[in-house]
Amino acid sequence: MSEQITVENCYEILTIAKRQRIGELKQKAYKHMSDNFLEILRDPAVYGRLTGGERELILTMRMEGKRALVVAEINEVYDRAGSRPPSRENSRPQSPLSMVSLEENHVIYYYNEETKDWKVLTKMPDEINTKGSGICTMYNYLFVAGGIKVQGDKGKVSDKVFCYNPLTDSWGEIRPLTQGRSQLKLVSMDGYLFAIGGECLFTVEKYDPRTDRWSPVAPLPKGAFAVAHEATTCNGELFVSGGSLFYRLLRYDNRRADWEECPFNNSRKKSTDMVAFKNFIYRFDVNRDYGVNVFKYNTVVKIWHDSASLEQTNPLPFRCAVIGNTIYCVNKSQTLQFVVEEENEQFLPDAEALRAPVEAKGALVPFVLALPKTA
Repeated sequence: MSEQITVENCYEILTIAKRQRIGELKQKAYKHMSDNFLEILRDPAVYGRLTGGERELILTMRMEGKRALVVAEINEVYDRAGSRPPSRENSRPQSPLSMVSLEENHVIYYYNEETKDWKVLTKMPDEINTKGSGICTMYNYLFVAGGIKVQGDKGKVSDKVFCYNPLTDSWGEIRPLTQGRSQLKLVSMDGYLFAIGGECLFTVEKYDPRTDRWSPVAPLPKGAFAVAHEATTCNGELFVSGGSLFYRLLRYDNRRADWEECPFNNSRKKSTDMVAFKNFIYRFDVNRDYGVNVFKYNTVVKIWHDSASLEQTNPLPFRCAVIGNTIYCVNKSQTLQFVVEEENEQFLPDAEALRAPVEAKGALVPFVLALPKTA
């Protein structure tokens, strides 16, 4: 019966299962809705007829897999034009969408805690432009937006947005951005996606998955950032930093629908990434002379503090993701673990650093997905 359940008939099957008190069939209908949450969310004939408890149930089911550290292999914006990683074999069956031009696809890996190594989760369809794209997760989907499509010796900025569903191991597309963006930041907050800035852009737009539409919100203040900004969300608030003014931090005020200046950070170095944990935003600065410095901003009392440091010789920039109380700092050479405890914040010793995926050729962008048990 599971094979006969579709997005189009799942609500009718759920209704029959309730009426006839068939518990197993009801759970299968909920499971199908959970596995295909985006399609259900934007179908008022299904999502609009579910109770509040049922909506919460299918979303909870979607998020109940084991949370895993996942990295996407991408091209740097200023790589040699047209360079692509070599072909690799995937360890999992591919859906029709993900079978397109596999020989040129970038790979997404996940860290297997049991075997202590990286495994292939999926490969990106060739249509995805990883060079200069924005990447984030929402509702346990991975979204990849914008980027530069190389055409000969020129590049064309993309407005396309792709999503990967780990529960069905399939790729799809959602509504394109209202304008092409390269070197944007993509973040999720309160059930919306935000596409922030990009090269020569101060505009910001928001995606509503229930209507499958992007709409403009207040642009970044002019003169705030050049390109290389960082963005994160903390307690339902959106923060942006970096760019040409490394020390500046902006907060998006939902009530006023505008950007507000936060206190400046004392550091004048270029940050490598910024990530939120509980009430704090952690900013990581990389300096070739002495290593990594960590600063944290208390979003409640609005004060910056020095957090920790790590001595390293000529450290490489990295990107961050959070699982539990650990911030994973990922690049091609290693994955540092920065542990945040109630009375202490510190990097674990180098001996406990995770190696990067051996075959990774591009830059690595980490994020977190709840994977099914078969992964």
